[in-house]
Amino acid sequence: MITEVAHLVGTRLGPDAEVRFLGDLAAGEFAIEPVMAGDWLRSAELVGRYRDLPLGTVDASVVATAERLRVTEIATLDRRHFSIVRPAHADAFELVPRAP
Repeated sequence: MITEVAHLVGTRLGPDAEVRFLGDLAAGEFAIEPVMAGDWLRSAELVGRYRDLPLGTVDASVVATAERLRVTEIATLDRRHFSIVRPAHADAFELVPRAP
């Protein structure tokens, strides 16, 4: 999923932002959490439930992992999906950066 984030940062914010992201990643500025077996099962449930979006595996696995960790704040450039999905452990996700 890091590669997808790097791709989104690069295509939406430009190569300078992508370089900064990769540097921050290398410096340990971000915690990288593996997707566990149970997360994949929850991801499948979410993809099925939100098939009309469509949600997709990447976003569903982020939701499933956030649920497992009980995280409510999601850093994303994809506000559309994460503002619609309702996590099991909270009413909604807090999305950053915040919308203007």
